[in-house]
Amino acid sequence: MTNAKQSLLKQLPAVDTALKEAAVQHLLLQYGQVTVTRALRALLDTWRQQILQEQWGAAELAQALADLPLALARQVAAAEQPNLRPVVNATGVIIHTNLGRSLLAEAAAAQIAQVANSYSTLEVDVETGARGSRYSHVVQLLCELTGAEDALVVNNNAGAVLLALAALTAGGEVVVSRGQLVEIGGSFRIPEVMAQSGSRLVEVGTTNKTHLFDYERAIGPETAALLKVHTSNYRLVGFTEEVAGRDLAALAHEQGLLAVEDLGSGVLIDLHRYGLMYEPTVQESIAAGMDVVTFSGDKLLGGPQAGIIAGRAEYIAKLRQHPLTRALRIDKLTLAGLEATLRLYLDEETAIKEIPTLRMLTTPVAELEARAVQLVAELLPLVGKAAKIEVVPSLAQVGGGSLPGYDIESAAVAVVPQAISPDELEKRSRLGQPAVFVRIYRDQVLLDMRTLQPDEFSSVREAVCQALLGR
Repeated sequence: MTNAKQSLLKQLPAVDTALKEAAVQHLLLQYGQVTVTRALRALLDTWRQQILQEQWGAAELAQALADLPLALARQVAAAEQPNLRPVVNATGVIIHTNLGRSLLAEAAAAQIAQVANSYSTLEVDVETGARGSRYSHVVQLLCELTGAEDALVVNNNAGAVLLALAALTAGGEVVVSRGQLVEIGGSFRIPEVMAQSGSRLVEVGTTNKTHLFDYERAIGPETAALLKVHTSNYRLVGFTEEVAGRDLAALAHEQGLLAVEDLGSGVLIDLHRYGLMYEPTVQESIAAGMDVVTFSGDKLLGGPQAGIIAGRAEYIAKLRQHPLTRALRIDKLTLAGLEATLRLYLDEETAIKEIPTLRMLTTPVAELEARAVQLVAELLPLVGKAAKIEVVPSLAQVGGGSLPGYDIESAAVAVVPQAISPDELEKRSRLGQPAVFVRIYRDQVLLDMRTLQPDEFSSVREAVCQALLGR
């Protein structure tokens, strides 16, 4: 180590000495000795590395020492932030998996908070005082909304598929089209889920075309079920064909087999009526004769993460008795959020208005353009010549493995920074307070109105100014 480095390192204050500074005392009162000391050690370690790596000289160290109280305050504030915290989604991806997927309706969030802060009727029959079932809170709603005879809820849709196959087809063969052997998030694949259930996969057809006779030919003495999997995270286009659910269910029942469908994203309303791409609804699958249908509670349904299983009562009863049901069961907070979300679906107009995912999907472009004009008007006086800002057309995405390859017209505020690169502006926005996640397109930083909520405008103004102007 050079003498210059040693000289600089000696100028770093001891922890005990720094804690005695008057400007640091208010931090000790506010956050406590342990928190401030930990943050101070981390800060000094960072400075030490700057010196050892020759990134700092005497001038840089002198400035850092002069700003120590301010730097320490920032370090403490950063350390006190929860790892899981709210951010602003201005990417235009509505069901953003990395940012927490679907936003909950206000009614769902309020119900979760209420149940979290008090004892609840989770597993008690209020009328008799005897023990009840946690699933009873949502079963009637699910049956009314889907037309199913019975329903069950587990922790996610992969768990729902696993439970259905383990309880109903373990030891037998399950026939699936090759074009439907999907891989979902986190590299989990339908064949692997099926193997864990104890069922044996039988592939039929080709990647792009599967006919009813392919299923017929595959049926043998070991066959337990015909499985239809909705390719909710990709689309096959061109020379393609698949068997309709009604025809597959009819074949299964003719042969004394189960008809099971994994819908992936749960849809309870006809999105096509709102100008969006057609997506099969749960009601259609039940009406087509499927014995068991699984789908997600979040994603397009817009509730908390859950796996919902709806279908014929005799099969749902078997699922309830299976040991995996206990391992996959949902907690009271998920049930509270799901029940509140399902209640909104009792009136479609209310669901579209109150469930954020549906609201974002169906908001007219003209309304988004008006919001963008408003945000530009608010930003221009604040940023001055630091950036060019204008309203531009945009294409938003559904995300979350839903409606793949389908873009939704949107409007965005385009920010072109003059002193820094678009990549640097994106980074500063993401690391700012509050954190704002944006999208870069053609050297423009886009704030997409499809996912940016009107009540987040003040946060966005602050974040953009902070990122562009350093304040």
